[in-house]
Amino acid sequence: MTKMDNIATESEENQNRLISQFVQTGVDYYAREFQKIGDSSHFTWSFNVVASLLGPIWFGIRNLWAAFLAFVTLETFAIVQIVRGLFGDLASAHLARLPGIEQTLAMRYEQLDEAKEAGDTDKVEAFENAIASLERAIESIRTVALEAETSAIWLVLGGILILVIVKVVQGIVANVVLRKRYTRWRSDRTLKCGINTSQTVFSIILMLLILVTCILRFGGTSDLEFLERFPTERHIQATAADAIKDGMTDMAVSAEWFFDGVVFGINTILDGLEIVFTQTPWPVMCAIIILLTGLSAGWRTAIFSAAALAYLGYLGFWDKSMKTLALLGTAAGISISLGIPLGVLCARKPRLYMFVRPVLDFMQTMPAFVYLIPVIAFFGTGKPAAIVATMIFGGSPVVRLTVLGLRGVPESVREAAMAFGASRKYLLWKVDLPLAMPSIMAGINQTILLSLAMVVIASLIGAKGLGEDVLEALQYASEGQGILAGFAILFCAMILDRIIQGKRR
Repeated sequence: MTKMDNIATESEENQNRLISQFVQTGVDYYAREFQKIGDSSHFTWSFNVVASLLGPIWFGIRNLWAAFLAFVTLETFAIVQIVRGLFGDLASAHLARLPGIEQTLAMRYEQLDEAKEAGDTDKVEAFENAIASLERAIESIRTVALEAETSAIWLVLGGILILVIVKVVQGIVANVVLRKRYTRWRSDRTLKCGINTSQTVFSIILMLLILVTCILRFGGTSDLEFLERFPTERHIQATAADAIKDGMTDMAVSAEWFFDGVVFGINTILDGLEIVFTQTPWPVMCAIIILLTGLSAGWRTAIFSAAALAYLGYLGFWDKSMKTLALLGTAAGISISLGIPLGVLCARKPRLYMFVRPVLDFMQTMPAFVYLIPVIAFFGTGKPAAIVATMIFGGSPVVRLTVLGLRGVPESVREAAMAFGASRKYLLWKVDLPLAMPSIMAGINQTILLSLAMVVIASLIGAKGLGEDVLEALQYASEGQGILAGFAILFCAMILDRIIQGKRR
């Protein structure tokens, strides 16, 4: 035997030893299948009979929990269809509507008799039409219920077909996904491998629990209320709601000085911006906006800005657009001036970001109409409250993208700067921020555009501006006004986007 043969034999023995440690059972079978799958660059047929028969339980035993969840869902759906077809009362949901309709029909018959006795021909005709309509509804429900009962055989056949397909798919993919886990395990020995009693028992119990619960819920002939409705305690909700209301009231009273100070600061900035935007002569404002667009994004884009400004002016949206920009400038300016320093601090202190990130998640995911409630409770209605709500809605991206940009600065660049004697201040201003600037600018852009998207909602609490026209169009079903105002908001957003993003695109 040559040296190369010895090396190949030792490699094969080592491979078999690793596979034996990983699978523990059926070592020869899995060694053969793993080699067959690994030697091929395209799909290779490999069917695991045990995985096909045991189904999700096999995947749970092998720690393939993602596949377990997928296949237990599919198998449960198929088995539920079979049980529904064999034992389920498919017509009950339709027939349950009959008692109410029949009761209404009996009442209409009584009213019809009274109308005939009174000789009121108009009411007689109306009641006869109502009775005919109710009788047609009853007949239609009975027909649908009969069709549901006759469809039971198709549910059974469909469930069997789905179950067979799922079983075949399980057998086909089992060895492939197990080999992928084996490959990961070879580089990361912290992954669980082999078979142990606890995960086997857990897989079986979880599978049976899901199957039995779903079968009882969908296939049982008797109603199981505890499976249909989650047990609730209404008094707990009422108590919690009252506690929140009392807490907000106490906070609004005790911290009135703080909220009044916030309102004063917001009004100071807003009044200054409204004077700049609304009282500056429109030719001067147009020239400034067009010049900014040209210098930032090019003169072709400046032509678009000029056309958009003409749209705003000729259709009567100029004053409201300027008020909207003042509102936006206040909200976005405060959000950016607070968000970037907070993002820098969070990028340097990961523990702080662990506490800030859930707050940012809350700000982004909570519906705007929900956090309008505490905003109104603390700040009242009007423009300051609208600006606070806009800051909550649009303030998150600038913090997140500032953190992302600073964390993306290559460590080698920072180490090189420190090697040349850069101080922490120099490192931040001359290295970190310039390299993170594209991400920070994207965050600023997103904050401004998201703030502009709040103008319609903010108009509900007295923000006025372009959102007021859209709100009126919704209230009075004025489609044309709403669409024109929507285009005005769109053009404002596009102009701001071009000015901020500019040549970076």
